[in-house]
Amino acid sequence: MVHSVSRQSISGDTGPGMPGGAAQSGAPRVPGTAPRRRGPSPTARRQRRAAFLFLAPACVMVAIYVVWPILSTIRISFFNWDGMTDPSFVGLANYVELFHTSTFYTALKNNLIWLLLFLLAPPMGLAVALYLNQAVAGIRIVKSLFFAPFVLSGVVVGLIFSWFYDPTFGLLALILGHGVPVLGDARYATPGIIFAALWPQTAYCMILYLTGLTALNAEQVEAARMEGAHGWSMLWHVILPQLRPTTFMAIVVTVIGALRSFDLISVMTGGGPFESSTVLAYYMYDQAIKYYRIGYSASVAVVLFAIMLVYIVYHLRRMLRAEQ
Repeated sequence: MVHSVSRQSISGDTGPGMPGGAAQSGAPRVPGTAPRRRGPSPTARRQRRAAFLFLAPACVMVAIYVVWPILSTIRISFFNWDGMTDPSFVGLANYVELFHTSTFYTALKNNLIWLLLFLLAPPMGLAVALYLNQAVAGIRIVKSLFFAPFVLSGVVVGLIFSWFYDPTFGLLALILGHGVPVLGDARYATPGIIFAALWPQTAYCMILYLTGLTALNAEQVEAARMEGAHGWSMLWHVILPQLRPTTFMAIVVTVIGALRSFDLISVMTGGGPFESSTVLAYYMYDQAIKYYRIGYSASVAVVLFAIMLVYIVYHLRRMLRAEQ
């Protein structure tokens, strides 16, 4: 009896109540089989399949009309091509020529001026939105008048301001009492075009802020009024923090609009006088359409895309960090 107990303790064949036995390992397993892993349920698989089917058309469209043109433009920028004959590979020659051309730096400087002055549109749009965000008689008609510039074509806006700046019969000449060649002077051409572009851009920012003002938390505004907040203190500490997503969207759209400015320059000055008002987008068009330098124009487009990409990635990171 003693020998049998010792043999059991040595061999480890303990009973169900002893540690290390069958109770420790759980239910008995069939030899040669692995534990089962539960996969996604049929409902989850159907949801994934439905989501993929809904996203597939948009992904295909983005791949065809966005991703492929970007990659094709980058590839063309390494070639010398006039759009008709066979392209010849030149490597980085287009970029070397671009960075040694004075017109490129003039266009880059004008893009920076556009960027700085165009950022006046969000605060101007906010001011107009605060003025229009009141319940008075006839305010809808006033809103329609302020919104009208946004629905106008860029060509129409350019023609209106070209007549406005005309030194012989323009409204500006009547106001000042003498004609000023705004679009014919290299010092005034770029600011004059930017002033024209601010008209519809301010209307767009106004619409964004009007939408944001309708979504304000009324309880916070009322509590701030009970605490004695009014005027600038109400705007700075209560209204603007709630309008932060709207401000972010307005700034992003305004910066992108400043970097891709083209239509007003084409209508009002054509990049002149003496290429003083050209920007990267118009310089790219000018080289491709007028001089048939498709490869060189593609290199300008790649540089402009790189500038916009840096800005967009920076703001996307800020947005993701704020959400986290």
